[in-house]
Amino acid sequence: MKNQFLKGTFYLTAATFISKILGFIYIMPFVLIVGDSGYALYKYAYGPYTLMLSVATLGLPLAVSKYVAKYNSLGDYQAGRDLLRNGLKIMVGMGILSFTILFLFAPHLASLVIKEGDVSGNSHEDVVYVIRLVSIALLIIPPMSMMRGFFQGNQQMGPSALSTVLEQIVRIFFILAGSFTILYLLNGTATQAVGISTMGAFAGGLASLCLLLWIFFKRKERFPQPQDTHLTHSKIKWVPMLKELTSYAIPFVLVGLAIPVYQNIDTFTINGLLTSVGYTLQEAEQVNAIIGLAQILVLVPVSLATAFSISLIPNITASFNRGDLEDVIKKIKQTFILLMFVLLPAVVGMTLLSEPIYTSIFGMNNNPELGGRILAWYAPMGILFSLFAVSAAVLQGINKQKHAIMGLGLGILVKLILNTLLITSLHELGPILATYAGYLVSVSYLFVVIYKNVHIPVSKLLKPLIPIGMMVVLMTIIVMIFEATTRFLFSNVMGEYPLSFLVTGVSVLAGALFYLLASGKTGLIRLIVRRNES
Repeated sequence: MKNQFLKGTFYLTAATFISKILGFIYIMPFVLIVGDSGYALYKYAYGPYTLMLSVATLGLPLAVSKYVAKYNSLGDYQAGRDLLRNGLKIMVGMGILSFTILFLFAPHLASLVIKEGDVSGNSHEDVVYVIRLVSIALLIIPPMSMMRGFFQGNQQMGPSALSTVLEQIVRIFFILAGSFTILYLLNGTATQAVGISTMGAFAGGLASLCLLLWIFFKRKERFPQPQDTHLTHSKIKWVPMLKELTSYAIPFVLVGLAIPVYQNIDTFTINGLLTSVGYTLQEAEQVNAIIGLAQILVLVPVSLATAFSISLIPNITASFNRGDLEDVIKKIKQTFILLMFVLLPAVVGMTLLSEPIYTSIFGMNNNPELGGRILAWYAPMGILFSLFAVSAAVLQGINKQKHAIMGLGLGILVKLILNTLLITSLHELGPILATYAGYLVSVSYLFVVIYKNVHIPVSKLLKPLIPIGMMVVLMTIIVMIFEATTRFLFSNVMGEYPLSFLVTGVSVLAGALFYLLASGKTGLIRLIVRRNES
């Protein structure tokens, strides 16, 4: 299908974006229910869980999509079915193994953030408790992710997209209903409320897996059938299959760990470094929690890059295996231009409205001044997050996975060094600047490698940014005018919290409408669509 790439990208983009929107909307009531300290505890559990989940899946879901796309393009449809059957067995085993490791090592991980006996904030025992509860989700998520990879490899993005949204809805309902029930109906503790909330990952994963299995059996005949090809399928031996899949999977898992690794470096170093320069544990935990909240907001527009990269990999793989470099370049251009068209205004708007956005979402009791300042500094990081995700996907699609790993490693090394140096001197801004430096090194390296291997004309990537940049500048003026006007008219008649809602809503709506209408009137949207079709 001519528009299969953009159609698949739309499905995954919409689903991932909806999932991310839901993923930060629920944070507001959740933080109000459990408080800053409770959210910090929740973050301590999800940090190691995210890393262990990446290890448990071994990057196989995305590797499966690449593997299936490759053999489908060669006409060997049975290879994907063989892979799914054996891959599910591996994922179940990896889920059991990773659950066991995280459960047993919970006390050691807890010691990295809170010393035993320190009761000035969350206790060591609290951290152990929530880590062990969230580890249960590792039993169900790996096989569920494998099913998504199989659908994506067959260019069926709809089931994967639908399961993503369902997983998030069920998870959020479980988190909010569970924490509220424990605290306000059963008079439990904040630790118990956070503990039951971490179980939301298991509930969401189970719902998603059930949906994918139901769709798989319902539309089984829609998948390419072995008899649809003139090729005679010789069953691929298990060891070569595993070897090829692992060569795809290891780069996927390492690159997929980029944001979680950076987040965990912050989570497990901020408390110790800040307390070493005079912060109390409670103050350090608040900074830790606020940086985590800012990251959640920034990752909302970044979800676009994640969706683009997921659909980009199998498509670029198929084109690259056909030797169609022109189509590879076309798809890179499509992704880059569409990404920048949506991402630039989102990042600029979040930077301009950082304090009212933070206040309206997380409330007046979560240090809105500090939260707004951290968000303003962190928001532009979304561009580097996205560029890394897309450029790494391109390298994986053209079988240059080793360079993606090298770029990630260089960035993490820079991050580790600068975190220690900058947090003790710049405090809460230290980890943010260290993240900028790390990602800038990674993205620069990946871009150089792509240019050398694909020879994509840089001018054709940069030229569309000129009209997009002009629209963003005009949008910035509109946002600033509406923010100032709204504050002037209503600051004396309502409190800061409702005013933040009003300022955010009016300014975002005005900026978004202007950007879209002006882009349509000036022909920018038509220009972008025409470039994507050319």
